[in-house]
Amino acid sequence: MDFSPILSQIYSSLWYLIPFFVLVGVVKSPWFKGVFGEFQVNMLLKLFLSKDDYHLIKNVTLRTEDGTTQIDHILVSKYGVFVLETKNMKGWIFGSISQKSWTQKIYRHTSKFQNPLHQNYKHTKTLEEILKVDPGYIHSVIVFIGDNTFKTEMPENVTYARGCIEFIKSKQIEVFESSQVIAIVNEIESGRLKRGITTNRDHVAHVRTIVQSKEDSTAGPTNCCPKCGSAMIVRESKRGENVGRKFWGCSSFPRCRSVLAYE
Repeated sequence: MDFSPILSQIYSSLWYLIPFFVLVGVVKSPWFKGVFGEFQVNMLLKLFLSKDDYHLIKNVTLRTEDGTTQIDHILVSKYGVFVLETKNMKGWIFGSISQKSWTQKIYRHTSKFQNPLHQNYKHTKTLEEILKVDPGYIHSVIVFIGDNTFKTEMPENVTYARGCIEFIKSKQIEVFESSQVIAIVNEIESGRLKRGITTNRDHVAHVRTIVQSKEDSTAGPTNCCPKCGSAMIVRESKRGENVGRKFWGCSSFPRCRSVLAYE
């Protein structure tokens, strides 16, 4: 039996769903969530901050000693330079200033992400080097967008959406003159890399290299456990005559207790 007419009829009636599923995939992608989060923060800054007092510079990629760094938003004002890092996330958020990674919990699903304060620290230090200004005049601001709740106490510069406006407006001591504000804006604009696909691609490649380097440093000499195949990670003896000594231990501990000498 020839099914071609039937298949052709099904395709002709459902072809219009293909763009819909593609669109759904794009909307759910991390890239879109990041872009949409930055768009929301951009609108907040434009709606609630005076253009005469705050000069907004978006999506700035700057060169660093080891590659590049990308900044979501920079606000330049007479009250200082505000460096904003946006996080569009759902669920409960756990973290502290000192932790390398923070935790996102959505029902039973738990995941880790880089401490945004540490992430933004590189941004502020890069600007400090470029602008040659007092570090106290550069303010790091972390903005969480989306249906999320902080489940641990956060510092004042880690805020929900509208909270970033309140934090920025809380700085009322004038540290720059008008001429200095203009000079800072010009310095950032002249130092940023040209916006475009090439710049974004090179920066993403640089970030992937850093991530891979960190994974390699914690994955063990053979990258996997000789017994169960799980990743090997650096551990440290907590008791006994070898206390303080490092070794490679299986990440599946205590199910697997395989260890290797740390060299």
